[in-house]
Amino acid sequence: MVRINVNREHSFAPLVNQQSHTLILGSLPGAESLRRQQYYAHPRNAFWRIVYAIFESKPDEDYSLRCQFILSNNLALWDVCGSAERTGSADSKIVHIEPNDINGLLNSCTNIRRIILNGRKAEKEYHRFFSSLTVPAVYAPSTSPAFAALSFGEKLAAWRNALRPCD
Repeated sequence: MVRINVNREHSFAPLVNQQSHTLILGSLPGAESLRRQQYYAHPRNAFWRIVYAIFESKPDEDYSLRCQFILSNNLALWDVCGSAERTGSADSKIVHIEPNDINGLLNSCTNIRRIILNGRKAEKEYHRFFSSLTVPAVYAPSTSPAFAALSFGEKLAAWRNALRPCD
């Protein structure tokens, strides 16, 4: 019998402050993000380029500056999955999910008025675990390089629409 090595992986702490009004939820950090302990660390992941482009800025190379950029624009980052098992980095391989305490985060960060779900896996698991939450949640196409159905420009346009200014 061949045994496939399956790892239990854990998300990071949320990147949030009391001014955050938009929570961006991914599924679970991929292998490169876990290795570097950084959100969206894979060099081909379009997340940072997209967010900086929306705010008409050039992406910082330094991760701590990227985190400051997120917070200074009243955004927050976290993942739907608090922990899960997965072989590789593909979202399709995520199983045995324990969700993050998104309800608790929303209760402690009351300025969050919307949630953006980065990709179909984040959307699916969010609705599976958090369908009763009243904060509006919208899908945005995955910024992962594995999702190649849309060009960078198409992803940027969709994200720009999702991140349009709050009321």
